[in-house]
Amino acid sequence: MSDTRIEEYARLLYEAERTRKAIAPLTERDPALTVDDAYAIQLANVRRVTQMGHVISGKKIGLTSPGIQRQLGVSEPDYGHLFAAMECPSDRVSTEALLQPKIEGEVAFVLGEDLPGGHVTPEDVRAAVEYVTAAFEIVDSRVADWKIKLVDTISDNASSGRYILGEIKLPPHRVDLPNEEMRLFKNGTLTEFGTGAAVLGDPCAAVAWLANRLWAYGVTLNKGEVVLSGAFSAAPEARKGDVFEARFSTLGVVRAEFV
Repeated sequence: MSDTRIEEYARLLYEAERTRKAIAPLTERDPALTVDDAYAIQLANVRRVTQMGHVISGKKIGLTSPGIQRQLGVSEPDYGHLFAAMECPSDRVSTEALLQPKIEGEVAFVLGEDLPGGHVTPEDVRAAVEYVTAAFEIVDSRVADWKIKLVDTISDNASSGRYILGEIKLPPHRVDLPNEEMRLFKNGTLTEFGTGAAVLGDPCAAVAWLANRLWAYGVTLNKGEVVLSGAFSAAPEARKGDVFEARFSTLGVVRAEFV
């Protein structure tokens, strides 16, 4: 695809986020879009916002559950970029800049050293990670009605929105991540349950996949970066006034209030 088309599609998504006016799926405009095209569109907007002064704080992994992979007809996850401005400094999430948010409970990894890819294993991830913590990812889509296919969500920075990190920080060897349980409460009612096994069998496997996938593009996961490893369960809709709690069996509680 030409650089002109990539920049055009990137601009459409950027303007959708800026104006809070969702657009039709890019795949309706251009059914021939490929995964490589989609990552090029994503990176065009990453360049745009970093040139505006935004700082990359890490990466997010999506499409880690078998169910959502079957729904979108894919066999591997996808990834997007996190920026420091996406982190909510408290448990309050402003809805003013979001279009159609949903919320996911997951585990975040914070790297204690660089993690160059190529042949990274889950054991390599455990060795490189400083700590893991409970997290909420608030996903959002600039595509109207979440009518997305794989290349739509990749182009749209893997439907990234905001994130919240928990207070309990543990080295990964202290947590049985595949068996870590999460109960997600919406306004006091249990709505979702999941374990770390929903994330490629082990959240560490998801981070290893990311390191190896990025390596193909000449990118390394760096010390200090946050990696959101993937949802433990389905993502309920979040609206102004909603309060969510994700209660983890080892990693404690993370809370989000939409205001």
